[in-house]
Amino acid sequence: MSAPVMSHPLRCQCGTIQGAVANPANANHCVCYCRDCQAFAHFLGKADTVLDERGGSEIIQVPPKNLTFSSGSEALACMRLTEKGLLRWYAACCNTPIGNTLITPKISFVGLVHNCLESPGQPLDDSFGAIRARVNPKGAKGDPKPEVGGQGAVIWWFITRVLKARLNGDYKSNPLFRADTGKPIVAPRVLSPEEHTGLMNAVRAS
Repeated sequence: MSAPVMSHPLRCQCGTIQGAVANPANANHCVCYCRDCQAFAHFLGKADTVLDERGGSEIIQVPPKNLTFSSGSEALACMRLTEKGLLRWYAACCNTPIGNTLITPKISFVGLVHNCLESPGQPLDDSFGAIRARVNPKGAKGDPKPEVGGQGAVIWWFITRVLKARLNGDYKSNPLFRADTGKPIVAPRVLSPEEHTGLMNAVRAS
């Protein structure tokens, strides 16, 4: 039996942003087919490399305390599809998607997009385990829709990790939020209604 992987590298496409995910076995590996995730890929101009043939985004959910940036964090950018949408983080230098968070660090998780974690010689499954769940299948391209699976495991992972971090204070260790104010390290850009409509039209047309 192989030894557990202690950390997994994180890197944007051009190499400006680099970091690592510690304890990758403590992650949740899933695929999301929602139209908002598809819109984010179109916003970045990366739909062909972010999305699979059904429009799914491969996501690795990790506790933020396990995420570190060793260089290039000043190149991080953040957007929201709407005023109440998720914070969607990416590399401003090369438009590599990084991940998704809520607006507050008190709900302690980050959903990392697979592109920033792909590394030669370190398959995602080896570090984070096989895909455990496929969620939001109604947004998937084509028919029949992907079978829903593993939602209970996703919910359990989310509740237990978030609750534990809230109780023991680990939520304060989050490289995407300022420790003193709890605000994002980068002011998010909120899309205009016209921009949002344009992206959703692109999703429907793809």
